[in-house]
Amino acid sequence: MSDLRALLGIEHPIFLGPFGGLSSVALTAAVSDAGGLGSYGLYGYDGDRIRSAVAALREATARPVGVNIWLPMGDEAEPNAQHAIFAQALQPFYDAVGVEVPPRPERYLPALEEQLEAIWDAAPAVLSVVFGVPSGEVVDEARRRGIRVVGTATTVGEAVALADGGVDAIVATGAEAAGHRVSFLRPAEESLVGTFALVPQVVDAVDVPVIAAGGIADRRGVAAAFALGASGVQVGTAFLATAESAATQAHRDAIRATSADDTVLTRAMSGRLARGARNRAVRAIEAGGTVAPFPMQNWLTGRFRAAAGEQNLGELQSLWMGQAAPLATREAAAEVFAELLAGVPAEH
Repeated sequence: MSDLRALLGIEHPIFLGPFGGLSSVALTAAVSDAGGLGSYGLYGYDGDRIRSAVAALREATARPVGVNIWLPMGDEAEPNAQHAIFAQALQPFYDAVGVEVPPRPERYLPALEEQLEAIWDAAPAVLSVVFGVPSGEVVDEARRRGIRVVGTATTVGEAVALADGGVDAIVATGAEAAGHRVSFLRPAEESLVGTFALVPQVVDAVDVPVIAAGGIADRRGVAAAFALGASGVQVGTAFLATAESAATQAHRDAIRATSADDTVLTRAMSGRLARGARNRAVRAIEAGGTVAPFPMQNWLTGRFRAAAGEQNLGELQSLWMGQAAPLATREAAAEVFAELLAGVPAEH
């Protein structure tokens, strides 16, 4: 099994979780500069925006960085007549932040081909994917351009499928993790394996390095992940709470104020299952019983969530966070990284 440090050109096997919509150049660069792998989420980015983002990352750090994309699952909703119906159901939230109900767009998301073309042009060190197995053509093209490919699994079966698909490493993400459950072989509700159970089983089932994610926020979680056989760790919430992240102050405050048993798995904000705080928006949307399919719901709520972020209204944002949120107490990325590094065994 390859050493992640040699494989990816990094000093330490510590990875920043890629945040869809919440990534920042400053945080990504800070993690890479510390010797880990800073990762940047490209959810919703078109080709031009991807090129600009990677160019900004290159200006900010000379170290390797990774980018992340969501693979289409084939069940994504296209803009249709139901858009107006689902939009009207969210009218109170638009009113609360003072924005108009958004009209139906031409598309909710850019095409995968457009994103990949820009990624090939930008040539980051690592391309990570969620919600599926990258095609053989994608893996081959990445390899031709010197880009390592990392897949993401929520079950052993998904990890095996990714390994068979030729990825260079696999993130085994437990149900404790923040944000979207990126299951793709079975429904997310049927794929809620905890990190402690998932990681060693994935390690036993595949012959590529395994990166543990979910519930890791300090040196104790890192040490546990390596004891389970992981070759690296991916951390999201602890970094999301830092000053360098793109999270609003309300979001950072919520991370520190939310107990481990008060996060919720919900489809309310995006149409796909994700873990975050049970705030006013989540409670109201769930109570209303009207949730559009993905990505329609994500696009629709995104219109009021963006305004809520500008107004620092945490109750109307997607407050993604994992079950280790109470451990996310450090305010600077360098402090988080140093704490995590203290848990890495000497041989790693």
